[in-house]
Amino acid sequence: MSKHERWNALLELLASAGKVEVEEAAATLDVSAATIRRDLDELAEQRLLVRTRGGAVAHGVSYELPLRYKSGRHAAEKARIAAAAAELIAPGEVVGLNGGTTTTEVARALALRFAGERAESGTPTAASGPALTVVTNALNIAAELAVRPQIKLVTTGGVARPQTYELVGPLAAGVLGEVALDTVVLGVDGIDPEFGAMAHQEEEAGISRLFAERASRVVVVTDASKLGRRAFARICGLDRVDLLLTDTAIDAGTADRLSEAGVRVLTV
Repeated sequence: MSKHERWNALLELLASAGKVEVEEAAATLDVSAATIRRDLDELAEQRLLVRTRGGAVAHGVSYELPLRYKSGRHAAEKARIAAAAAELIAPGEVVGLNGGTTTTEVARALALRFAGERAESGTPTAASGPALTVVTNALNIAAELAVRPQIKLVTTGGVARPQTYELVGPLAAGVLGEVALDTVVLGVDGIDPEFGAMAHQEEEAGISRLFAERASRVVVVTDASKLGRRAFARICGLDRVDLLLTDTAIDAGTADRLSEAGVRVLTV
């Protein structure tokens, strides 16, 4: 197991349990305790955890993993959710995408879908103009879509957060205040039947809230592990969410509570 794989596994353990014990982690990952101690020390230097005697702990209501460590979690579920989300978008729509692993998959699915439709039509891309307009505050999504001629890309300004590659702050808010969206596809860190859609970080929640306010339709995309779970900052209430796209691991009780709150729940 490489160092990166060990770090990913340790952060996954920390995200699920809130703490990591050296001896237990060493047994789980089948490496020496000394190796785990070194890994935890290096992760602590990057401020990804807090070292304790015998292990490490995480802070906060819900632990925020940097995006580069989250991309492999529930990958198959996110791919199915993204494909379903892309099918909801009609040609010519203006679509908002905030940051996150699932919305990144949605961006890729949109690029493939509309490239395929353009190829089947036999119409040259340059002559017919963009098939879709995407507005995003996520640098990684912008980098992927900038090379797609069938998509008109609009990015917000703002200050970049290294954990999620999202642009936040007054510059991002200023751009969103000047646009109108047909659909926004929101990635979230938690969905709570009482508090609604939530994010780990308040500035990101504020920008995602603006996305929701500027859109005619709000689609939340998340794997079932985030349902019934709270994060630190509220994005919007469930009354603002038109559709929740998730995977089949959602439990019946959570699905019922969300439906009672007026949210249409679609599982894939």
